[in-house]
Amino acid sequence: MQVLIYGGGAVGLGIASCLLNSGHRVDILARADTCNLLKNEGLFREGIFGKSYFPPPKFSCFTDLKEITNSQKYDYILVCVKSYDSFNAACDLSENRKIFKENTRVILFQNGWGNAEIFLQFFPKSQIYNARVITGFLRPQKNKVVITVHADSIHIGSLFGEDCAFLKEFTKAITEGGIPCEIYPDIQKDIWAKMLYNCALNSLGAILNVPYGKLAEQEDTRRVMNNVVREIYEVMDRKSYSTHWSTPQEYLEVFYSRLLPATAEHESSTLQDLREGKRTEIDFLNGAVVKLAGEVGLSVPYNYTLYVIVKFLEKKRLT
Repeated sequence: MQVLIYGGGAVGLGIASCLLNSGHRVDILARADTCNLLKNEGLFREGIFGKSYFPPPKFSCFTDLKEITNSQKYDYILVCVKSYDSFNAACDLSENRKIFKENTRVILFQNGWGNAEIFLQFFPKSQIYNARVITGFLRPQKNKVVITVHADSIHIGSLFGEDCAFLKEFTKAITEGGIPCEIYPDIQKDIWAKMLYNCALNSLGAILNVPYGKLAEQEDTRRVMNNVVREIYEVMDRKSYSTHWSTPQEYLEVFYSRLLPATAEHESSTLQDLREGKRTEIDFLNGAVVKLAGEVGLSVPYNYTLYVIVKFLEKKRLT
């Protein structure tokens, strides 16, 4: 397989390492500083799935799609950029269709809700697939990725009911490269499960500047999380979306007994972004819930409040 990794962050390099491990051709599109290190020193992977090293001849790295030769075409393009960069990524790929084969698939390795809809403005449903990732990746150096935790297999599927059978070769390659990966036709349920978890914890943990476990210790913060979850279920119901638990009560039982304790020491990505003065992905988390609620005339005051507070903090740190 010929694969392009669009985005050389922690997730992109982690997935690239799997494909390289299983003997496939990988090109990486990354920022100049990352690209220079990868070209000069290679890619290093460490963590719970062992150590691997891939010298520069094993892969190519680019800072611009225009650097890719006209003869190079890919079977898969994996989008591994932050959700707020989805529109720019989709535009960029659309303007460089020379790298596409007739049946090239775009797989979105991204957080939140709304990324597929952005790509749908540029590509047909048959080309767009989503990945659900609940594996922890860190990038301590620009050319080094550490896999810190793995909660479940990477799931890949279509939000639009497209055929997934052909993905077997791809998921097998990721699995053979070190991280379990499988086809999951009803990927929507996975994405909304992750939305429930992230929307309840991510923004609140960032606002209060605490790890996830602290949020469960007080009744007031538990009440906020409970109502965030209930509002999301109302939105899912009105929009005909679903997840693995039929009611908010069922989800909250699992949330407090299993999901939250397993990540009690974790600090949210939103908190980390705010500390570093970076843009957050809040528009695709609680912000996406607010947007969807508005489309069906629902009020979601808890999600809205978390959203506007994080947006305020984001703007304050970016200016």
